[in-house]
Amino acid sequence: MSDVSTTVLFEHPLNEKMRTWLRIEFLLQQLHRHPILEDIATALTFFRTVSDLLDVLERGEVRTDLLKELERQQQKLRLWADVPGVDMERVEGLRRTLKERAAVLMSAPRMGQGLKEDRLIALVKQRLSIPGGCCSFDLPTLHMWMHVPQSERDKQVQIWLESLAPLNQSLTMVLDLVRQSGQFHNQTSLNGFFQDNAEGADLLRLRISLEHQLYPQVSGHKTRYAIRFLHLDSERGQVPARLTFELACC
Repeated sequence: MSDVSTTVLFEHPLNEKMRTWLRIEFLLQQLHRHPILEDIATALTFFRTVSDLLDVLERGEVRTDLLKELERQQQKLRLWADVPGVDMERVEGLRRTLKERAAVLMSAPRMGQGLKEDRLIALVKQRLSIPGGCCSFDLPTLHMWMHVPQSERDKQVQIWLESLAPLNQSLTMVLDLVRQSGQFHNQTSLNGFFQDNAEGADLLRLRISLEHQLYPQVSGHKTRYAIRFLHLDSERGQVPARLTFELACC
């Protein structure tokens, strides 16, 4: 296994459903990273991320797709029952957790509804598209809220984050299982180009040595994909004629 400190991991979705899930995961990670809003800069970063998340949740059938995937993963685990030597206790434990996540997600209010109906979030969201539009004279409500005791703000942020828990827990489990479904294998690109088939896969994961300063540009149609490696320094950088990298199809 490669030393993580000397490699960069890239993930590329192979369908719209996975594209949406990765974007939601990215935004949820940011929200949970800085839950203490001590100043206007951290507060605006938080509200901007909430606004982005609400926009993503509006676009697709996130709950339906996640419920389908939770059921699909349960079906896959059932197939392990006939495999000799499998730790069935662990498999059954995973199946129970998947079932619980699905039940919680099914009974939860509409995704992001609590955030959408919050007056302060709505006020800030309206002004975010205006350059500098969240000044104290534009948003006196936010300015006042930033002066209430920190404990009150912390409590409010916790309520907002807890409203996202059913989504966060289901999505985290689904993406963990998807990522674990593909093993990394060494591959070689020729003159910065590599292509292959990805039948039934949702996600490509690439590990590239940091020393090369390369990043992948992925394109594809249905089950076939192509990867072109480009140098960070587009003018002077060199792409090796043969490049070994690690690839997992999940």
